[in-house]
Amino acid sequence: MKFSTKLPTPSTDALQHSQQLQYKIRDVINANNGAISFRTYMEMALYEQGLGYYVAGCRKIGKSGDFMTAPEISPLFSQCLASQCIQILSEIKGDIIELGAGSGLMAVQLLLELEKQNVLPQNYYILDLSPELKQRQKKTFKQLAPHLLDRIIWLKQLPTTFNGVILGNEVLDAMPVDVFTLYKDKLFEHQVIWQDKQLMEQLNPASSTLWDAVTALKLGTMETPYTSEINLNLQGWFKALDACLTQGVVILIDYGYSASEYYHPDRNKGTLICHYQHHVNESPLSYTGLQDITANVDFTAVANAADKAGFEVLGFTTQAAFLAANQLETFFMQILEETPEKHYQLAQQVRILSLPSEMGERFKVIALGKDFLNPLNGFSLTDQRHRL
Repeated sequence: MKFSTKLPTPSTDALQHSQQLQYKIRDVINANNGAISFRTYMEMALYEQGLGYYVAGCRKIGKSGDFMTAPEISPLFSQCLASQCIQILSEIKGDIIELGAGSGLMAVQLLLELEKQNVLPQNYYILDLSPELKQRQKKTFKQLAPHLLDRIIWLKQLPTTFNGVILGNEVLDAMPVDVFTLYKDKLFEHQVIWQDKQLMEQLNPASSTLWDAVTALKLGTMETPYTSEINLNLQGWFKALDACLTQGVVILIDYGYSASEYYHPDRNKGTLICHYQHHVNESPLSYTGLQDITANVDFTAVANAADKAGFEVLGFTTQAAFLAANQLETFFMQILEETPEKHYQLAQQVRILSLPSEMGERFKVIALGKDFLNPLNGFSLTDQRHRL
């Protein structure tokens, strides 16, 4: 992944697709007195039916997509996650729900490891809004584990009741956020307008809702413009999870910080970035619907929202520590014994997953329990809940 100010040029069809979505956003802008919040724009850019980035038919994940996730890098990631699931499912009877399963590779790898350990759940549910990804997930199973396909149940919404494990790998970072700029004692909200036949960003005085939410962060005053993001959807999201889960554990893995790090004075340009064909950029209004828009996760806000919804925060740690505590070295040695010729390749995979300069420190893992208070293996090496 490389940062770029000049992006590859999309195909003519892709540009027409993007223009169609831009015109739909324009119509919403015109119907809302000429401006919409950045959060509304981001939601439409990512999830607008038939047109948004995550729900339209274009490949997003993998070498031929826009970014790589941990399961695409190495099966070791999913095997370690399976190890944590085994501990939970051995204590409670239940199934697994994966939120946003991407290519389906993590589901395949995880289930194959559970099968190897003779602890397959009866059902593995996948909740995904993208028809294109659903078809790709089916294809992945047919290619790599066709005998497990009958255990997969695709959902359009959360079940009314559920016991077991709910998994979300890089789900939180795809939730629409509000963008704000604080300057001295004034707070501005980033909005999107239609001007000169194109989408443009402008700053307006913040709404009372955004003002209250940012004030609660206790940032104080800033002598220079300070821009950042805030996710106002977390409370409702966790209430929905709480209503669904009777007993079990939610495990969320994503890149982000605690609030003190997220809203550090030196991080004065925020964390919002975009991914297009493995190029990182800071132009969310470009190639609307063709590129991913994402913000880092404020894990303090996640913990607070989960707590208010009725969850117990069971652990918070780095991806490196979580994987190490869930038998990363054991799985590495097992694969190495079976395929010694892959030593260098496997070592590189472990480096990417674990090194602080790669995914090891940047990605965090948080576990949230409902009627489940037993210590989890993944946080036995280090638990950083005190940093939340």
